[in-house]
Amino acid sequence: MTTTRATRYVFDFTEGGKDQKDLLGGKGANLAEMTKLGLPVPPGFTITTEACRAYLESARGGEAGSMPEGLAEEVSEHLASLEEAMGKRLGDAEDPLLVSVRSGAKFSMPGMMETVLNVGLNDESVQGLARQSDNPRSAWDSYRRLLQMFGRTVLGVDADLFEHALDELKVTRSVEHDVDLSAEDLEELVGTFKYVIAEHSDIGFPQDPRAQLDLAIAAVFDSWNTDRAAIYRRQERIPHGLGTAVNVCSMVFGNLGDDSGTGVAFTRDPASGAQGIYGDYLQNAQGEDVVAGIRNTVPLADLEQIDKASYDELLRIMQRLEEHYKDLCDIEFTVEHGKLWMLQTRVGKRTPGAAFRIAVQLVDQGLIDLDEALQRVTGAQLAQLMFPQFDPSAERELLTKGMNASPGAAVGRAAFDSATAVEWAEEGDKVILVRRETNPDDLSGMVAATGILTSRGGKTSHAAVVARGMGRTCVCGADDLDVDVRGGRFRTSDGVEVHEGEVISIDGTTGEVFRGEVPVKDSLVVRWFEGESELADEDDLVGAVARLMDHADQARRLGVRANADTPADAMRARRFGAEGIGLCRTEHMFLGDRRELVEHLILASDAKGQAKALDAFLPLQRADFVEILEAMDGLPVTIRLIDPPLHEFLPGFTELSMKVAVAEAAGKPNKRDVRMLTAVKRMHEENPMLGLRGVRLGIVIPGLFGMQARAILEAAAIRVKAGGDPRPEIMIPLVATVQELEHMKSDVDAVARTVEQETGTSVPYKVGSMIELPRAAVTADQIAEQAEFFSFGTNDLTQMTWGFSRDDVEAAFFSQYLERGIFGVSPFETLDRIGVGALIREAVERGRRTRPDLHLGICGEHGGDPDSIHFFEEVGLDYVSCSAFRVPVARLEAGRAVGDA
Repeated sequence: MTTTRATRYVFDFTEGGKDQKDLLGGKGANLAEMTKLGLPVPPGFTITTEACRAYLESARGGEAGSMPEGLAEEVSEHLASLEEAMGKRLGDAEDPLLVSVRSGAKFSMPGMMETVLNVGLNDESVQGLARQSDNPRSAWDSYRRLLQMFGRTVLGVDADLFEHALDELKVTRSVEHDVDLSAEDLEELVGTFKYVIAEHSDIGFPQDPRAQLDLAIAAVFDSWNTDRAAIYRRQERIPHGLGTAVNVCSMVFGNLGDDSGTGVAFTRDPASGAQGIYGDYLQNAQGEDVVAGIRNTVPLADLEQIDKASYDELLRIMQRLEEHYKDLCDIEFTVEHGKLWMLQTRVGKRTPGAAFRIAVQLVDQGLIDLDEALQRVTGAQLAQLMFPQFDPSAERELLTKGMNASPGAAVGRAAFDSATAVEWAEEGDKVILVRRETNPDDLSGMVAATGILTSRGGKTSHAAVVARGMGRTCVCGADDLDVDVRGGRFRTSDGVEVHEGEVISIDGTTGEVFRGEVPVKDSLVVRWFEGESELADEDDLVGAVARLMDHADQARRLGVRANADTPADAMRARRFGAEGIGLCRTEHMFLGDRRELVEHLILASDAKGQAKALDAFLPLQRADFVEILEAMDGLPVTIRLIDPPLHEFLPGFTELSMKVAVAEAAGKPNKRDVRMLTAVKRMHEENPMLGLRGVRLGIVIPGLFGMQARAILEAAAIRVKAGGDPRPEIMIPLVATVQELEHMKSDVDAVARTVEQETGTSVPYKVGSMIELPRAAVTADQIAEQAEFFSFGTNDLTQMTWGFSRDDVEAAFFSQYLERGIFGVSPFETLDRIGVGALIREAVERGRRTRPDLHLGICGEHGGDPDSIHFFEEVGLDYVSCSAFRVPVARLEAGRAVGDA
């Protein structure tokens, strides 16, 4: 069929194919593909996603949209062709053609948008359908279904009104199931439904079949913007501007008696990946009955006894579709008087475990190669396989639900401060750290805990970010909880109290918090990454993961390093496949007992006092670096010199003020506390993120960065003498201008010469810059004159580019930005390619223009985000760095990213 219009909006099922999902949507493209394969598909046509977008764009100020010019004429042309092919007219009183109107977006969004069946029935055509089918009950059943769907979907009538009327009728007739109602009962129900529609809608039910069709098409277009569809798209990161296609398909009936029915089939188990016969079948039913769960279905295998001919044909079609699509297929079908019809197929959704199993099964069957298998799994799926899970069969007492900030299952005693968490953990107890919110001072408790629970904060709060980085389970923002840190307890809104020391369980995958211990099942995949190599031979899922990880490592160009601050983290990262450390944060080495030394540095009255404080730090830092360099022997270790402002290591202003005031009131002032309060006031900054931190500290406090550089290089010298192969890389943070880096690099080089003279050992090292300021990105060609490497600190680069303070803005308005579609996803979770990504691209090009051998990496939180990793491959970075727990995810995605090219 042809048209003279520039834009064509309607395509027959005979005209398309599976590669046209952008235009025809997934359902329409696959219906066209099955038609092309010669499978039994009821004739029909597809209205394109372009028509939907045009319709939605015409909607203004809450008003309904208008159909694009020419669409009605195209629908009429295709409807006439469909009527000719079927030998029936839509809604004809004697022998009606009926059609279904179904949504079908590019990406599968099951249950999110609308469907209307049996369009074309009215008070006259229902009589004709009854005569032609010789089945009055089926005719009246189909009519009541149309009224129910049309009333709810098109006219906005409350669905409960229809359900209530149906339930009342079944009670009156003393029957349990819909199928037990007679033709007369259903005819009466039709009258009731028409009355409900008349009472609760503006226009009532239209008797004109074409009006039914046009209104149903508009309703499917409108369903693209329903709340549930928008929420689903945000969750699945589906673009909001795609729109949905509409499929108009001639009806086939599964509700004509016991020789008819409807079902859903999978070519293999979507839960486990096992091969076999999987699905459900329901006799004397239409497709919505299976989905709605109104009646109990039977296993698909039972169809062999019910209708062997249809069953055998279905199995042949299932095999053909799987071999054609080379993947697990999800199929909807109807049997009408023993005739099998295919209503839909799509590549089926599956669990993470099934995804890995099926990918390698298809390789072994010769349907795909390992490169394609790698594209069939994702880093997000691998992450889910790595986290422990609660035993779903165990009994549990739900206390509350918060935000699922970091997946996994954790059980332990509730501890309300870090010191207690550390103490109990050292005694061998499992601990859940419970706080209103966490801060850097809680790090020791977070490290000691198996899980973290906060009543405040979101998915990129301190607790969430650190927990994900460490692979800790975390539930944030459980605002139902009143956390009393001093009292050592929390209370739910229902009045349930949990006291310090009581056991609780938290599920970071669902955000649920339980009282008592819920049994946890260990992840075999993590055990394999930790070194239990035999599991790859003993468990098919672990074996599948092992094969695909091996291929990813062979395929990837990007290196993968880890963010690690302790020897234990470094060793675990190495077991997980890290090729070095991309970020060692030295500020974490200033916490705990060492905070007192920071106080000495700040309170020092002259350079001599500062030097004394720094001298006390030197052996402690050196010992830290010796262990880390030993753990990563032979691999690069990028060590960031201290970045945060020093006041973060001091007591809080309010707490200290109260302490000084109480002491003075008692006539026992503490001089040191008074001096400390003066220092805290002096160092107070309105916006510390933009204040005295990073390289600025190194310049303002002479000797601070020099002490750290000496500790690093002396540690490296110790390792060289021990026969090791240390490869330290010293990173200067928050550089905005080449002059800052030049100043610090000359200091580091001077320290290196001194260490070599004192130890008699030459230590290879590099000096580079962290690119985390927009100015650094756009002057990267100048900074590269001094830097031997760049590492993009995308956490701060995102903050600086957007003007967001991550800790402040997320709880304030991020949820509204996500709900309104301003963000598709938080820019702190997945890199903002358009803004922040443009700065990174600019810095890469400028830096390598000055220094072609410039080594480039990224060490922000985005280094472990699957989508962001594909961008870093695209712009040509040399490596990504992420938390130890996310190293396998990054390795897998780096391999997959090569396939994007």
